[in-house]
Amino acid sequence: MSTTTPRSSPAPEAPGGMDETAWLDVIHKMDEVYSQLVADEIALEAKNAELEQSQQFIFSLLTAMSDVLVAINRSGQIEETNAALCSLVGAPDATLRGTPLAEWMADEAAAAHLAQALAQPGHAASATVVELSLRAAAGTPVPVDFNITPRRDAAGRLVGHVLVGRPMGELKRAYHALREAHEALKRTQQQLLHSEKMASLGRLVAGVAHELNNPISFVLGNVHALQRYSERLSQYLDAVHDGATPEVLAAQRRQLRIDALLADLPSLMEGTLEGAQRTADIVQGLRRFSAMDREERTQVDINGVIERAIHWVCKGTAPSFTVHWKAGEPCCVNGSAGQLLQVLMNLIQNAYDAAADFTRQPSLWIDLRTEPNTLTLTLRDNGPGIAPENLGRVFDPFFTTKPVGRGTGLGLSISYGIVERHGGALEAGNAPGGGALFTLRLPRVGCDTPGAGTPG
Repeated sequence: MSTTTPRSSPAPEAPGGMDETAWLDVIHKMDEVYSQLVADEIALEAKNAELEQSQQFIFSLLTAMSDVLVAINRSGQIEETNAALCSLVGAPDATLRGTPLAEWMADEAAAAHLAQALAQPGHAASATVVELSLRAAAGTPVPVDFNITPRRDAAGRLVGHVLVGRPMGELKRAYHALREAHEALKRTQQQLLHSEKMASLGRLVAGVAHELNNPISFVLGNVHALQRYSERLSQYLDAVHDGATPEVLAAQRRQLRIDALLADLPSLMEGTLEGAQRTADIVQGLRRFSAMDREERTQVDINGVIERAIHWVCKGTAPSFTVHWKAGEPCCVNGSAGQLLQVLMNLIQNAYDAAADFTRQPSLWIDLRTEPNTLTLTLRDNGPGIAPENLGRVFDPFFTTKPVGRGTGLGLSISYGIVERHGGALEAGNAPGGGALFTLRLPRVGCDTPGAGTPG
């Protein structure tokens, strides 16, 4: 039996006469092209998604804008709007698009004004602000303050303009509300300043009453003595007019002590005038202190202001307060005696309030140092000092560590403002040995008149 060897069949020929290698290259290229198409499609979908997000973002911005926005082409036709413009003119976006912006002006004058603004030679290079009147949904003109900005293509050619504006009615209402709020704030500030000054004045009533009592009592006593003297003089003069003999007149003169009376009259009159003048000075000082701030600046000796502040506080609300102070040579500043008195009284009163709650013997040390152009006044008490967390808030309005009913929280804030208006500085801190330390610096001037400007 013979064995037959099978013959291998020939490889199929590639189409078009191409061999197998060329055909595999074609298939490989097709796979590459297909893969690239798939990648391009994925990238295109991603770009479309980004574009849609960008469009949605721009649309949300246009919708959220409260200002009116309109984009026009070079011919003045509307290409883009926002909800604010549609609401103002009472027309949907589809109606506005493609129409000339001039058609939505309130009148021909406004349309001419728009055309003039767009035709300005320099307008193509920068923004222009112009007021135009649009026709509102009700048919009434609405003035709008527009900012017109040129719009260009990639080649830098002018293709249109963008107009962004806000109705002037809203601006006027906003300015009016702001002005009213500012005026109300100024009135409130003046009321607070006056209230704090009246509160400070109220703390002095007891001391002032005690101070007035001395000269008034002196005047009353002298007046009663003068009344008795007048009766004795009248009795002696009646005897003279009745023609009494010299012997009778001499006896009556001795009995009525006419000579001693006449010798005492000058001192009685002088004491009465002094007491009346002292009373007038105290009243004048009160009037000066309680008057509203008129910003009257005079030459003031700070020694007299300190002495008067100590006197009033100690006589009024702090009779047990020990103040260590000795007046020196005249040291003057240019300012308001009443305002500086209010500052010193606030600082002294605060020192007493802090020390009285901390020790049985509240004390205050006041020291005045002078330089050619500056005076420095320090006030140190023996209280607990200022807590570190409160150092930055001491001069804040309405800040106080006192119990309710004992402090308004305005004294130091107002004092700080008064010192600043006088060109000085007021600082708060703690003394190395304990207690609060306030430092007051003011510009110094020469004293032309001794005791000038000292509060009465």
